[in-house]
Amino acid sequence: MSANKEIITGGDYKRMIAGAYSNFLLEYEELNKLNAISISDTVTPGTNFLRTMGAAAMALKDNNSPGIGALSSAVANCAVLGARGNAGVLLAQIFRGMAKGLSGKYEATSSVFGRAFQYGILYAHRAAQDKKHEGPMIITARAAAKGAHLAVRAERPISEILAAAIASGQKALLEAEKKDGYVDAGAKALMVLLNGCQNGLDGNFVSPALMFSSSALQGDGGVPEPKNDVVAPYCLELVVHNTHAKMNDIRKCLNKYGKMVIIEKAGHDTKIRLHADRPSVIVEQIMGWGDSFDFQVCNMAEPHCLSPLGKSIAPFAVLAPTENSRSKMQLLQEKGATLLVAAADESLAVGNFISAMHSDAAKEYILLPNSPTMHLVAEQAQHLMPNRAAVVYAGSFSEQLAALEVYDANLSLAENCCRMEKVIARLRKETGSIL
Repeated sequence: MSANKEIITGGDYKRMIAGAYSNFLLEYEELNKLNAISISDTVTPGTNFLRTMGAAAMALKDNNSPGIGALSSAVANCAVLGARGNAGVLLAQIFRGMAKGLSGKYEATSSVFGRAFQYGILYAHRAAQDKKHEGPMIITARAAAKGAHLAVRAERPISEILAAAIASGQKALLEAEKKDGYVDAGAKALMVLLNGCQNGLDGNFVSPALMFSSSALQGDGGVPEPKNDVVAPYCLELVVHNTHAKMNDIRKCLNKYGKMVIIEKAGHDTKIRLHADRPSVIVEQIMGWGDSFDFQVCNMAEPHCLSPLGKSIAPFAVLAPTENSRSKMQLLQEKGATLLVAAADESLAVGNFISAMHSDAAKEYILLPNSPTMHLVAEQAQHLMPNRAAVVYAGSFSEQLAALEVYDANLSLAENCCRMEKVIARLRKETGSIL
């Protein structure tokens, strides 16, 4: 048998992502109805999968990079920061692993692409909360990866590699359903992803929502609008020496092209930090603002060490996610929490935590999620900023309040985390609650 010489291009990858997003648009409401206890995402797992997939797909809108490595990196960065709920974090890790496998590639052979998918499954497994007990999503993913591996070894074309992954994954899904008595939302979502990628590769996806044009990306009815999932994954720090431009003009310009804009005047110089999806656009804008420039670009979807731009307002802050309830928000604020408020029927994304920490409100942060659904999101945010954040895993509003009762800004981060974890453990013992 002659070796398979099929090449997977950036255009092929774009079609796969478009197909996957289209398939989640068709299936997310059904996924919301399924059991998602295994990934502790029991409210709207389908919506969380869709919104995360939307962030990944929007990374390719107006992206003209021809290389599959650059495109997969853009998708992974936006998926990691746009991940919502535990469901979204696991999906994002699949894209992150694939990007590692395709890193630096202009094109990829079928075998290289198949191995990249296997990296994706490995990354998702590493991110799973219960690593000793594999849930249905990871079991199904490993079965799909094994099917893909056998097809790769046989040097089959990518369409057949995907078909083999789907067949093996579907078999594992059916076996899990027979054993557990229900269809797992995470495992089913993996099959939605794989089928969507295959449909996209073949050009057979239904929805026109991702033809990567503004007119095609309009929400319809209750379907989440993809434009709300746009992510700015790069943090730019700039110093404009001997600034000529007026501060108001600088702020107006940067607010147009970036997010989380912070500007500090330092004598004749100006220090700037902002988040952007296209760093090159910002560099083009600043030319003429001063005599010379220093700048650095940080990929926020990878672990990074970011020092406060100016003087932090406080040594510590507790970031407490909460729904838009006036009474709960007031109680949390009275206890000293900094709120991260989710819109109605919406989960916070990893990027919401990162943006809050980049605001320089404090030097260090305690992330205090209020639900198991948010645990992987907070954990992922802490992983991305390990030197400035720690997670205390509250599982409810009452546990949040109990933890805040013992918070003391005069103690160290480690001491506060220990006190908060102890009071949560005591509360669970008293109430008999189990996460």
